[in-house]
Amino acid sequence: MVFDRKFAVSGVALALAACASAPAEKPKSASATPPAPRAPRPWPADAYPSTYRPYPSVPTLVTNVTIYDGEGGRIDGGSVLFADGKVVEVGRTIAAPAGATVIDGTGKYLTPGVIDVHSHLGDYPSPGVSALSDGNEATSPTTPEVWAEHSVWPQDPGFSRALANGGVTTLQILPGSANLMGGRSVTLKNVYARTSQGMKFPGAPYGFKMACGENPKRVYGAKGRMPSTRMGNVAVNRQTWIKAADYKRKWDKYEEDGKGDPPGRDLAMDTLAGVLSGKILVHNHCYRSDEMANVIDMSKEFGYHVTAFHHGVEAYKIGDLLKANDICAVVWADWYGFKMESYDGIRENLAILQKAGTCAMIHSDDQNGIQRLNQEVAKALAAGRRAGIQIPDEQAWIWLSYNPAKALGIADRTGSLKPGKMADVVLWNGNPFSVYTRPEKVWIDGALLYDANDPKRRPVSDFELGQPGEGDVK
Repeated sequence: MVFDRKFAVSGVALALAACASAPAEKPKSASATPPAPRAPRPWPADAYPSTYRPYPSVPTLVTNVTIYDGEGGRIDGGSVLFADGKVVEVGRTIAAPAGATVIDGTGKYLTPGVIDVHSHLGDYPSPGVSALSDGNEATSPTTPEVWAEHSVWPQDPGFSRALANGGVTTLQILPGSANLMGGRSVTLKNVYARTSQGMKFPGAPYGFKMACGENPKRVYGAKGRMPSTRMGNVAVNRQTWIKAADYKRKWDKYEEDGKGDPPGRDLAMDTLAGVLSGKILVHNHCYRSDEMANVIDMSKEFGYHVTAFHHGVEAYKIGDLLKANDICAVVWADWYGFKMESYDGIRENLAILQKAGTCAMIHSDDQNGIQRLNQEVAKALAAGRRAGIQIPDEQAWIWLSYNPAKALGIADRTGSLKPGKMADVVLWNGNPFSVYTRPEKVWIDGALLYDANDPKRRPVSDFELGQPGEGDVK
């Protein structure tokens, strides 16, 4: 109901005039039965809300350390204080509060935790057997109704490997790329939990996985059905968006006038209507620059926004177009050439995108690569410098934390070492862009979840090898 101030004032004046000349009586339009409440709008339909609870933390001060703050800043000989799960202060000289744990970081580096915007951990867990392959609902070209969180296996040892070896504190779990519309993604904090809801990043928006190019046309063309071509890909997408727009219009009309029964629920259309409403963020698997441009045109036709193109092997060709449309490029350092649509990749991709002012970042898409994203960035930095694009190390950390947080809609809460943000922090035992460097300690929400020097805070699973000196293996 819209409140009209003009008519409200007029109504009050008329009522006062009536009271002066006649006794008050019950308005004839009044109803003894209040109207039934309208059904709520079904998207983003968080029917499975996060039950995430931070692990206990203690006030911690790391001193004499080189800091990359995640937003391009660097402090040599700096200090960071975090308490109650949040970053409290970042600077050079910080007094330790009573009872704080103080760590001397001389010769070491401190950064925000790594954020992987494209992972399939939990949906394609280890061991990699068909019984655990739950990332692709490859039964229809469009499956917006499926949610990745319903396949996540929290016991996947890949999570603890990413934490211990890669300093990964947050990650987005996506459906696979067999389908044009693969379903909803979920953003997780990389903590030990019994359920996916216990890992779910509180308040993070849902993502929506889409895919361009060879994968969907190969999977469904091989079954003798549409799509089997790139033009078929776009046609199926557009036809589906037409249905979603109609579904959303029906809900908008129902909410506007409140008449009749609510429209019938449709899980697939709920997700797509959430995208059209800007509540669910589109993450689109796409290699070729021409296809990215086609998707941008399609998004404008139906009024949704593409948050990021993933893999983006040819993103360097259209950095200006991506920047103009506020779309992030999610890329690898040097994965290319393994199929035709990835043929035109170059190692300078990330550096060129950074020079163009495009929101760019690294990603893994791989259970092994997620353990060394810092090294992947080091490769991209070196390639850019060989090409004459000089990007400082501290600026490159944006590719590992702040820009991924931006693409996930959580940059106001994590992704950089700023007061008030989550204390998702990694202490590296050397320069994090060296192949010889490993995380020494990893905190999530200020809780120490990994410590290379403490056997009680190292990952333990049936699929991990023992540490040197452990057990009695000869």
